[in-house]
Amino acid sequence: MTPNCPILFAEDDKLDQKSMQRAFKDLKITNPLVIVENGKETLDYLKNSGNKPPCLILLDLNMPVMNGIEFLRAAKKDQNLNGIPVVVLTTSKEEQDETESFKLGVAGYMIKPVDYKQFVEVIKTVHLYWTLSITPPPPPAEWEFEKGDLK
Repeated sequence: MTPNCPILFAEDDKLDQKSMQRAFKDLKITNPLVIVENGKETLDYLKNSGNKPPCLILLDLNMPVMNGIEFLRAAKKDQNLNGIPVVVLTTSKEEQDETESFKLGVAGYMIKPVDYKQFVEVIKTVHLYWTLSITPPPPPAEWEFEKGDLK
């Protein structure tokens, strides 16, 4: 993962926000952490051309205004957003939430542990995976796609 590429964290719980900031510091993750508090703020951030696009979105499902599933539905419809990898970090153990999240294209689904040490291990795993993974670059703007053919 490119060190200067922001990671967007959509989470309304202040304690979880602080835990994430602390985990980044403890793990020496140098990527800027951008915190938004709901799905609408996430969309607003992503659609603002003045913001650097994130290389990863860490998404809670249970948020006010627009929850994580609603965000995923909106992002999936937007060609400019649906390629950004999303990892769900939630307390929800509902099978329906997990199934719906994967149907909407998430790259991962992790249950947030209550214990800080376990939380750090989850973040370490996410960071390690995305550091080692190679994300294909977006196609050049001059490429046109029509009926699946490259012109």
